[in-house]
Amino acid sequence: MSAKPTSALSRSDLADLNAFRRVERLRSFTKAAVELGITTSALSHAIRNLETRLGVRLLNRTSRAVTPTDAGASLARRLNRGFQEIGDALDEIACLRDRPVGRLRLHALSDGTRLILARYLPEFLRKYPEVEVEVSVDDRMTESLAEDVDASIRFGGGASKELIAVKLGTELKWVAVASPRYLYHRPPIQVPEDLLDHSCIRMRSGQGGEWAFRQGDDYRLIDVPGQICVSETTLALELAVAGTGIAYCLEDRVREPLMNGTLRVVLSDWSPLTPPLMLYYPGNRPIPSGLHELIALLREGTATEKMREPAWRLPASGAFA
Repeated sequence: MSAKPTSALSRSDLADLNAFRRVERLRSFTKAAVELGITTSALSHAIRNLETRLGVRLLNRTSRAVTPTDAGASLARRLNRGFQEIGDALDEIACLRDRPVGRLRLHALSDGTRLILARYLPEFLRKYPEVEVEVSVDDRMTESLAEDVDASIRFGGGASKELIAVKLGTELKWVAVASPRYLYHRPPIQVPEDLLDHSCIRMRSGQGGEWAFRQGDDYRLIDVPGQICVSETTLALELAVAGTGIAYCLEDRVREPLMNGTLRVVLSDWSPLTPPLMLYYPGNRPIPSGLHELIALLREGTATEKMREPAWRLPASGAFA
């Protein structure tokens, strides 16, 4: 008895199956829609159409959760293996070419985007025109990489053991900064605890409102007060320039406003150093075409950048010290 022929899959079928995988993995239509770059309603419509075509319910939906049915869980496991095989096959084909080709999917903190990718990615794109690069900017701290991310640029430490780490550059200096207008009418800041009497622009970075300061062996964490909390550095600095309060960031992010006097460093003797930014990629997946070349370019570029002299000069004493 001959086997029943398999129906040919259309491009729409493959797209809907991939969309179902995302929803099943994330347990959320909203999060899956963000990753796919479509609306939640369009994603829900695609899944309903898929279930109708298959004649079986794949997902249980409630107001609080999305969970796979037994059929959905079984289908997701097989689809994950199948899509992984397809991805591996395409990666192998791409590696046979003299030049990298394909798509690189990068995740980066906003600091990594501004200090690393904005500086070196243009050169990479010029050298490898057949590589498409997709960059997702997110300041949330995670230990692992999502299935649809090839590499991540973020601060060192707290990463999964399955990830391979590549150092980019030298140690990072952190500073607290504020505008002269803000500082003029405020009490002087001489030790980190003085910040408790000031308005600070807090960052939602996974570490709450704590700012780190170090002077020699004296290390202090200050849970700073503030009326506003933001999720990315650029907005915090714009608010600081506007006189809203004191911001805390990498010195390299404020080099220009420090040089032109728009911002000033407070507690300059307490600026701590932390390990450099790192690029992480999974050690248990095939390395996508172009990632080796990107790593080599970033390592070469950042290796030539030494710790630069401070872009600011403070008076010997006074309210701004």
